[in-house]
Amino acid sequence: MALLAGCASSYSLTLMPRDSGQLHHGEASGQTGGETQVSVVIGERTYQGTWVVADPAPTTGFVVGGIFGSRRSGIGTSVVIDNPAGTEAKALLRSADGRGLRCDFKGVNGPSGSGTCQDDQGLVYDVQLRRK
Repeated sequence: MALLAGCASSYSLTLMPRDSGQLHHGEASGQTGGETQVSVVIGERTYQGTWVVADPAPTTGFVVGGIFGSRRSGIGTSVVIDNPAGTEAKALLRSADGRGLRCDFKGVNGPSGSGTCQDDQGLVYDVQLRRK
């Protein structure tokens, strides 16, 4: 999800619990650099809250070696490797009756992403995110 691009963004969420094939839906919208509001409807219950986006730190590695002519070289260089999972987000949602839904999303810096949510009873939902 392009939350770091400096514009308003909206996303649709599709959730499927791991104990059935029933689909549930939600949406997320907000201003880049500000809060992103999230709403998910599961049955008769609506969960609402916000998510926080966190860019994982890139990994730095050191590469040594090479062949110059017929000799091996010990010359090395540092390289920075981005996290292939992309930007991550954490959503903490509550319903009006005080129940909670905790969600972790990956790949939210692109047109789509995925993740999981877990309710207070421990039921896990797989989630797909799509830019509207």
